[in-house]
Amino acid sequence: MKISNIGLARFFTRQILGLIFFMAGWWKCFDLTPLAHAEGMFVLGFADSWIPEWLLWVTGTSIPVVELVCGALLILGLFRKPALIGLGIVLILVTYGHLLQEALFSPVNHIFPRTVLLIAIFALPEAEDTWSLDQVILNRTSDSDKS
Repeated sequence: MKISNIGLARFFTRQILGLIFFMAGWWKCFDLTPLAHAEGMFVLGFADSWIPEWLLWVTGTSIPVVELVCGALLILGLFRKPALIGLGIVLILVTYGHLLQEALFSPVNHIFPRTVLLIAIFALPEAEDTWSLDQVILNRTSDSDKS
């Protein structure tokens, strides 16, 4: 299967972003646990904010699972667009949370690099990303339609 330089750029960018989120989600799900993540990073950290406690629990327990699942989907190249949208929402929520705690928060270390990778994947043509399960499935479907 031939792949262009643009396709390689999208593939490697997708793999790196997928690994970053998958490993973060893995750690939060299996080492820390989603409940401990929610309590330590959300419920206790935002106790004095306007955000209701139930929403902090829901958000704090959901983010590790979203990171794990969407990271894995990116690595596999399956449901790429929904996975990217899910991770984009996580980045927005995390950015807002940091800014709520510290108005002059600098997103340089964690948020900015992930956001740049996410935008790069969206900017590069999806059709060029031939090393993905989505493309394999699409090619099989179009090949069977030709028969």
